[in-house]
Amino acid sequence: MIARGLKGITCTETKMSFIDGEQGRLIYRGYDAADLAQTHSFEEVAYLLWYGTLPNQEQLIELKKQFQASRKLPDNMKSIIASVPHSHDMLSVLRTALSSVELTDENQATITDAISLTSLTPAIIAYRQSLQQDIAFPEERSDLDHVAYYLYMITGKEPSKAYVQALETYMILTMEHGLNASTFSARVTASTESDIASAITSAVGTMKGPLHGGAPSGVIELLNESVQQEDIREFIREKVQQGEKLMGFGHRVYKTWDPRAQAIKKILQQQKQEDDWFDLALNVEEASINVLEELKPGRNLYTNVEFYAAAILRELTIPTNLFTATFTASRMVGWTAHVMEQLEDNTIFRPSAEYVGPFYS
Repeated sequence: MIARGLKGITCTETKMSFIDGEQGRLIYRGYDAADLAQTHSFEEVAYLLWYGTLPNQEQLIELKKQFQASRKLPDNMKSIIASVPHSHDMLSVLRTALSSVELTDENQATITDAISLTSLTPAIIAYRQSLQQDIAFPEERSDLDHVAYYLYMITGKEPSKAYVQALETYMILTMEHGLNASTFSARVTASTESDIASAITSAVGTMKGPLHGGAPSGVIELLNESVQQEDIREFIREKVQQGEKLMGFGHRVYKTWDPRAQAIKKILQQQKQEDDWFDLALNVEEASINVLEELKPGRNLYTNVEFYAAAILRELTIPTNLFTATFTASRMVGWTAHVMEQLEDNTIFRPSAEYVGPFYS
């Protein structure tokens, strides 16, 4: 029997996360991820994934200091970023720049290296954006926590507490999600005993694929099309009947509501003032779920994290071309945690393929 895409195959053990697709729950090392997103900071949850426990105050302060000390772009990396052709997308730039990160020890994956890879990502994105748009590169600062620093670097403005809270919720909820395609890529590379930077560039290359990391941009296109329609429900029905995929709906794992989407929707509702875009998202969600249940009964196709990710990232004025890069910036924590876990009890990945070609002798 062939399991295409390894669907349904369990190939390793992990302590990182548990996904309950039937009940719609996501657990990080024993803690509900939606609860963590409401009560803890990005750095605290990163510490949890890397170390296995939540930090005390002293440990948290030390981790934040390490983040702040590791975020300055070295001159050689700036040169590398500038050398990438302007036609290349942001993930291609990230893949190239991160491959040049100086590691503490190429023979083992360390939390110090995980911090460096994670903390440098916002500056890489911002520096590339400044070159592309011919604008000033924001002055690098060491007084901001990681999520606030990310917002500051890509907008050039001091972020509001509400904006930081919204992005922090998103980044915590997308920090880790089991053995998805990019995480699997990272673990496969790590299993060969390659270095952590190589494993992360494997993951970034996988994230670049539109079937994995490109959905939030597709949601924006859906919403932009919907705003021009007199009857959104009829517009959605026509798309489904024509066999088009509704970006932001359905998930390979969740058979009910995606808990990450629900948590992001909740914070948008809490911060909502007069926002026609959010109202549009609610209308499209309602119309789409009703049409999908009508035309595809029993499939349980609900909004996934990409749908409300698009809404929250647009609310934060993050450019559409940086949506997948922002997803990558948050997932850096999960990738590095998985690489370190893989190497704790390593076996190289080597599945088999069934030969279906001819024999000539």
